[in-house]
Amino acid sequence: MSNNIEGKIVVLTGASSGIGEATAKELAGHGAKLVLAARREERLQELQKAIENKGGEARYKVTDVVSTEQMQELAQFALDTYGKIDVMVNNAGLMPQSLLHKLKTDEWDRMIDVNIKGVLYGIAAVLPHMRERKAGHIINVSSVAGHEVFPGSAVYSGSKFAVRAITEGLRKEEAANNIRTTILSPGAIDTELTETITDSDVKQGVDELYKQAIHPDSMARAIRYAVAEPGDVSVNELIVRPTSQEL
Repeated sequence: MSNNIEGKIVVLTGASSGIGEATAKELAGHGAKLVLAARREERLQELQKAIENKGGEARYKVTDVVSTEQMQELAQFALDTYGKIDVMVNNAGLMPQSLLHKLKTDEWDRMIDVNIKGVLYGIAAVLPHMRERKAGHIINVSSVAGHEVFPGSAVYSGSKFAVRAITEGLRKEEAANNIRTTILSPGAIDTELTETITDSDVKQGVDELYKQAIHPDSMARAIRYAVAEPGDVSVNELIVRPTSQEL
């Protein structure tokens, strides 16, 4: 068991499924104490029970990342429970890709709220505490779509490019305060993410791509690697995708 993970307090959004659920189990299995956040309380309860049944420790708080107040309350809950926050994983995200001429403006707004503002609110919730301690690690989940733009991914890619830009800005601003940053860019991962696509012209192509999707455990191990490195090492960016995925 890694001493660099054991006993660390990790706040994790989007914990109810996919990469978030896998990461919670992975880190708890290496001795981290998890504060789980998502909107679906039943899923959070099941995950907490699964972690505790294997000897791990986890608490949860129902949280919507689009609310800065709820994100502040989540951070305060973690501080009240454990006294510190070592790692913040901003994992919550949506992917309702669509062609721009379909004008799905409600979906654009939701993506911007969750994928960009949710990350910013997560940073804002923990940064004062981490600056005061001069220690901490903020992990933001971007995407391969944060490196490439595809037909139908314009707004989604824009939101994930933004995550990378924000995280790199955070790195440069907070390096002197010993705050580490990591950008994780997954490719096709077997999660619920594609279920949010309502544009049938785009959905068919994405479904074809996701036939090669890999298990979210791979992302969890990547996050574990970044967290487990010594405090003077910052793993700034990881791209993890199926070997067969060309783009």
